[in-house]
Amino acid sequence: MGSYISRRMDDHGLRSNAVSEDDSDRETEHQHVALLQSLIDSGQVEIMDSEYITVNGPKVPKIKFKPNTTVLDKSEFSLSTKMASGLGESSQKLKSSENISDMVLNREKGMCPYRSFSYALKCKVSNRFLPNSMSVLDIYNGKAFCGIFSKDGKTLITAAQDRQIRLYKSDDSSYKLFNSLSARDIGWSIIDVAISPDQNHFLYSTWSSSLHLCSLNESSHQEPLCLSRTSRRFCVFSVVFSSDGKEFLGGANDGCLYIYDLQSHAKVKIPAHEYDVNSVAFADVSSHIIYSGGDDGLIKVWDRRTLGESYVKPVGVLAGHMDGITFIDSRGDGRHLISNSKDQSIKLWDVRVFSGEKAAEKSLQAVHEQTWDYRWQQVPKRLFTSKDKLEGDTSIMTYRGHVVIKTLVRCRFSPLETTGQRYIYTGSGTGDMIIYDSLTGKVEEFVHGHKACVRDVYWHPYRNEIITTSWDGRIGRWTYRDKTSARDNEPERRSQNSTNGPKFQPPQTPLRRSSRIASKKRSTRAD
Repeated sequence: MGSYISRRMDDHGLRSNAVSEDDSDRETEHQHVALLQSLIDSGQVEIMDSEYITVNGPKVPKIKFKPNTTVLDKSEFSLSTKMASGLGESSQKLKSSENISDMVLNREKGMCPYRSFSYALKCKVSNRFLPNSMSVLDIYNGKAFCGIFSKDGKTLITAAQDRQIRLYKSDDSSYKLFNSLSARDIGWSIIDVAISPDQNHFLYSTWSSSLHLCSLNESSHQEPLCLSRTSRRFCVFSVVFSSDGKEFLGGANDGCLYIYDLQSHAKVKIPAHEYDVNSVAFADVSSHIIYSGGDDGLIKVWDRRTLGESYVKPVGVLAGHMDGITFIDSRGDGRHLISNSKDQSIKLWDVRVFSGEKAAEKSLQAVHEQTWDYRWQQVPKRLFTSKDKLEGDTSIMTYRGHVVIKTLVRCRFSPLETTGQRYIYTGSGTGDMIIYDSLTGKVEEFVHGHKACVRDVYWHPYRNEIITTSWDGRIGRWTYRDKTSARDNEPERRSQNSTNGPKFQPPQTPLRRSSRIASKKRSTRAD
């Protein structure tokens, strides 16, 4: 584990506490700052203050959290999830025990409808074999940021800080690398990728005023799509295609949503949040309802049919988090979504129950009171130990047990086809992959396989396996292994796809500063 140091930051990055008295000392100080920042970028140095706790060493707290399912148990989400995952009333009438062999015997006796397992019962069986063992699919010479499957599960696309976007065949579990291309206008790293609904194209975003549209099968052509002509550093943190593939939706660091028409190249800019928009999603296949999550801690719901640059009011707000949102994922039913946050929690929401203005104000106030920087510092003790619920919080359920630091850690619903969307799973700043039971809030799997933060997680749409992308440069493939044999697992094994090449050097430019933290620092110095 790296060394621990105290730090002082201004708008230009790190600087020492010493005050130089001549130009020579000043030049030496700048050299030390550059070296220090390089060590931090590489992960060899961690930053910690006395009020913070490390999650990388022996002081990792055991997060004691008792889930409260009072609201969840009475919700439509609970009923529909139970039915879809084989826990509904109809499955109980089969009088099957928890033993799979008994379930198969009952099927042969004709005690199953149509003398076969329903989708719900198939999910019930599948959910006994959750992914818990990791093998290394590939190793990169840079931090891995994204890893997602195409809709049909036949293609896996990954993006990393080494400027490479890689495509693998994932239809037969071989994960053979079939295409790779070098991204343009990187800045810090490739931040997000999205695959078109027809699975012929993909988009990627970087610290650049333009996104790039590429073909899945041709590595040469990259079409730049300009969103901003400002001189300010610009980045789209989250991008997603509409269901018809004619538009894409992006959320950027200027607090705005961008809707871009790929046919006419017209774009609509929507001022949405007080700070960075970290995540966006469509509610369902209609692509009419939009969700956005910002660094202001709020989730906003928008109706695409009423949006325009002359009308920018959301139809509702969801408030309950006490720090910025890092990711949101829609269940796809137009009603439910989950949000991951720097307050170290995931929340489940029903968009038919919006939060009031007072709750939104309370959430904004709580966010403004946060002084820690999740990219540099460790998690404040108060966030791990807090049992307070924000006044006016309208979320259905809260899930705790993972750690959100370093980057915008993602969370998702498990697939409908194989699990009935019973689970919520997430990465963690500790290098772990966590699977929660959405119906109980309990941790079903808490497995360690990476040496650094797991930023992205993605469950295969039709197979019981999960891909994790980590800042240790590894792409992990998680499958089920019986716990008695899982002890012999070797997650450090190098894959045949592993990329050999010159060691990647991170770009020597300061990391982005959160606009919220930066403005707070400036106001403090002014005082």
